[in-house]
Amino acid sequence: MTKSNLVDVEVYLHHETARAVLVSTAGNRVNAVWLPKSAIEVEQHPSGNKHFRTITVPEPLAIEKRLV
Repeated sequence: MTKSNLVDVEVYLHHETARAVLVSTAGNRVNAVWLPKSAIEVEQHPSGNKHFRTITVPEPLAIEKRLV
């Protein structure tokens, strides 16, 4: 059995373009990072808040961008 390298991270969405999203884990734009949409999956947060999202991202990318 192989372990998935995907992790779910709750983030604050600061900005979105056709190809990428600018997100942070604490809602602080100064610490926000750009993630390519081609490498992640973005879902609406269960709270319904338009700025909160749950992203599924490869763990190495999440570590590199300091999201986990």
